[in-house]
Amino acid sequence: MVAALPESPGEMIKYQLLTHSSSSAAHIKQTRLYRRTNGLQFSPLKMKRLYLVEPVVALYAFSSFLIYPLVQQYVYRRLWQQLTNTTYPVSDNTSRCAPKLLSTVPSLIVTLLLVAYSDRGGRKITIIMPLIGTLIYTTTFLIVSFFELNVYLLIGSSFLSAMFGGISTFLGGCFAYIADLCQDDRQKTLRMAGVDMMIGLLSGLAAISTGYFLRAAGFNWPFLTSALCQCLILMYAVFILEETVKKTPANGSNLDGSPKRPGLRQLIFGLCQIFARASYRCKTVLALLMIIFTSFTFAYIGGISLVTLYELNEPLCWTEILIGYGSALSTTVFLTSFLGVSAFTYCGVPQLLIVVLGILSVASGLIMVAFAKTTVLMFLGEYKLLSYN
Repeated sequence: MVAALPESPGEMIKYQLLTHSSSSAAHIKQTRLYRRTNGLQFSPLKMKRLYLVEPVVALYAFSSFLIYPLVQQYVYRRLWQQLTNTTYPVSDNTSRCAPKLLSTVPSLIVTLLLVAYSDRGGRKITIIMPLIGTLIYTTTFLIVSFFELNVYLLIGSSFLSAMFGGISTFLGGCFAYIADLCQDDRQKTLRMAGVDMMIGLLSGLAAISTGYFLRAAGFNWPFLTSALCQCLILMYAVFILEETVKKTPANGSNLDGSPKRPGLRQLIFGLCQIFARASYRCKTVLALLMIIFTSFTFAYIGGISLVTLYELNEPLCWTEILIGYGSALSTTVFLTSFLGVSAFTYCGVPQLLIVVLGILSVASGLIMVAFAKTTVLMFLGEYKLLSYN
């Protein structure tokens, strides 16, 4: 008479040990039958993954804006010491023009390739790659600051990090990730606006604390804090964040039946497919959107760089504390932006009109900043500059 098989995995293990001396063929047959009957699979434990990208965006905004004003001040002070051979006298700031120019062009190209590839290869690559680039950039600043290495190494670091994509790649991947989870355009717009508000709140908090952090601890601790936050984000994105796009199967063909292409060919093919499968009208609209986005990015980044130079010279002569508060305007800016987008969406205003309002807001902010002579007017100009960004 054959004894009944146990009903739990623990009893199953005991059962295998006790019956080990029996016939191996019968034992294997019994074990397989038990697994099929009870659905027991001895597979490695898998961590539960989440469809929640907001923590990644929140910590990325905080860690980035924690060092955003510090990067400028550090470079300016190091150049001051090298050129004048004297200690820097007062708190000040500097421009980001050179590193930004070197990083903007490759990051735009990488953004186009990765976002196009993400439709087939998954959204997480457009989130993880910029995180790696930002971590390289922050770690390089930490090393240069701690060991007082040549400041021109930061230019190479900026270019290298841009090869992993920039903030455009990161936000494009996050918004595409959210779009995959939303059921309709209204839900999509509201959730993206909520992410936009989250970026503003945490980046504003980080920008306010930056000046005080610099006075209390110097440059090394803020860089280290930002690097640790970025390591935490990267681990969350790799091990916890779930993918929304089904990966291409490993049997040599894509989900749509087309042959699987390796590596770089897949990236280029994904980019070409954007135009190949679209109608003439869609191609025209897509080309116009790319031109508008590129020109707006160059104009906006150039304007932000000039704003920093303008703030540190006469007639303003701002300190690092005022610069931090100026950057922290995004706290209220993104909140009002979220409320404005929500109100416009609720009233049925077309998304194109909302985009046009944002561009006009940035243009008016740049005009106000160009003629600002007082601190109050400069704050108002920065508010207008960022209000619909």
